[in-house]
Amino acid sequence: MSSLSVYHESSADLPNKVLTHLEDIASTLAAVGVRFDRWQAVTPLAPGSSQDEVIAAYRPQIEQLMSAHGYAAVDVVSVSDEHPDKVELRAKFLAEHRHTEDEVRFFVVGSGLFSLHIDDYVYAVLCEKGDLLSVPAGTRHWFDMGEHPHFVTIRLFSHPDGWIGEFTGDEIASRFPRLDD
Repeated sequence: MSSLSVYHESSADLPNKVLTHLEDIASTLAAVGVRFDRWQAVTPLAPGSSQDEVIAAYRPQIEQLMSAHGYAAVDVVSVSDEHPDKVELRAKFLAEHRHTEDEVRFFVVGSGLFSLHIDDYVYAVLCEKGDLLSVPAGTRHWFDMGEHPHFVTIRLFSHPDGWIGEFTGDEIASRFPRLDD
């Protein structure tokens, strides 16, 4: 079940609120400029579907987002417990960073924890299958795929080069709960 835990940045051990209803999560995140939505595939996907099959299953939603927001590229990322670089990938994404463009992720399979550091608060968003999260450019955040990752996501980019992170050097991510906590 998707959830949102909102913490003051000074109290990583106790959230101010925990939300589990789609409408509550979406409205709380919208108030700070973050989009959260749920998508349904137009065609069913089989385990091991190719990147082209995954994109085709969500083509109407992808095209709508691309035309509405000017995204120029789309790809699919799949990380499982067998991924040879899972430890390095997890460590990289756990460091607080930001992007010069929106970070748009749609979870086709599995889950991951996005933590958004906005003003004096941390919004920890547990994204699961069917969840779309759009983090505005410049938003400080980190992502935890867990010790045993299992997810497939569709990513949309403004720049064809894709993901380019600017790391903040702030150690805040080390103080907050992780996916496996």
